[in-house]
Amino acid sequence: MKKLMTICFAAAILSFGVALAQDTMQGDSMKADAPKGTVDVMGKISADGKTFVGDKDMKSWTIKNPEAVKGHEGHHVILTAHVYPDKMEVHVMSLKMAK
Repeated sequence: MKKLMTICFAAAILSFGVALAQDTMQGDSMKADAPKGTVDVMGKISADGKTFVGDKDMKSWTIKNPEAVKGHEGHHVILTAHVYPDKMEVHVMSLKMAK
């Protein structure tokens, strides 16, 4: 009986370790490509429409879809966008002129 309990305990520990390793690997691979979420940020679009500079931290972000901001080059706007902080990129979902 002692031997059976030891084998069951060892199998449980091994299964837990394997499950934990798989979960960690999946999270890492998804984290690199997934956006952090949709956020509203205020700032200015560059004259060429390819970058956005946020008012709050003055960081420059590359716009992944510059066609979404066409006609607003050089303007002060509020973007609703998916943010990719590891690449310093934003994917613009919508924008409106700032007051």
